[in-house]
Amino acid sequence: MSRIHEALKKAEQERSAVQTGDRVVLPADTIGAPDSAPASAPANGAEIFVRRTAVAPLPANYLRFDELRTHCAHPHWHLDPNVNVFFNSSLSEHGAEQFRTLRSRLYQLRGTQTLRTLLVTSSVPGEGKTFVTNNLSQAIVRQPDRRVLMIDADLRCSRLHVPLGAPSAPGLTDYLRGEADEMAVIQHGQEGNLCFIPGGKEVPNPSELLSNGRLKTLLDRVTPVFDWVILDSPPCLPVADASVLADLVDGILMIVRAASTPAETAQRTCQELKGRNLLGVVLNAVEEAHAYGSYYYAGYGYGYGRQDDKSAPKP
Repeated sequence: MSRIHEALKKAEQERSAVQTGDRVVLPADTIGAPDSAPASAPANGAEIFVRRTAVAPLPANYLRFDELRTHCAHPHWHLDPNVNVFFNSSLSEHGAEQFRTLRSRLYQLRGTQTLRTLLVTSSVPGEGKTFVTNNLSQAIVRQPDRRVLMIDADLRCSRLHVPLGAPSAPGLTDYLRGEADEMAVIQHGQEGNLCFIPGGKEVPNPSELLSNGRLKTLLDRVTPVFDWVILDSPPCLPVADASVLADLVDGILMIVRAASTPAETAQRTCQELKGRNLLGVVLNAVEEAHAYGSYYYAGYGYGYGRQDDKSAPKP
């Protein structure tokens, strides 16, 4: 009788270990989370899972990507081929390659620091930050199993839904006002692992909404699910919104339009972002004749690990 009791007890322990392990192994199934046990871990899978549980238990409100993709909104996007370099063969192939290069540079930086949430901003309007946000995200999800969430955080002039041909609402403003949850505002509208939160309805108080704490809650919820969360920000100099957003992300990309943005304007933006993790500069709308050479936008010198990536000429 005691042997039967011991066998049942052992079976129950193994079931508990496996259940605990299944719960913990989910982050390893999301991009960027460790997916291997320590070298010293025993070969027994249940024991490995138990050790992981003790080190990194999941929060009770943890989201799974498959669950999110199933329950979020599913509008049909109509991508604009004139501004999506990966969906129009007549656009410069060199432009698509530059976004792949930018993607690689970001992964190199990730090897030396925590880098999951990224803010894309500029000094003034019209420099191409929305163009870069969209095509960088498309470049990342073209890799196997890469998951990206784009967020239109430019609540004063939301435009990120335009190149996607996506609905503009419900979106971030509706979430920040407590009028919609994350499943209602997240869209999945094309094949692959790209999701999107549009700007939402126009509001009179965007800075206050971005500062009310709900955006941080949203980022805490969705960041473990995605490889990258990329926010399209308002320009830095006209309004304070970008400065608010910069405190919520791991790194910042600054967009500069070639032959357009004055060096002193870009320098002022660098001063505004001083003390934040400014990863580098993307030089947008470079003429093809210059794109193959050593083409820098001079005038920085802040030692932020400056990049010299050149995106395709902006349509």
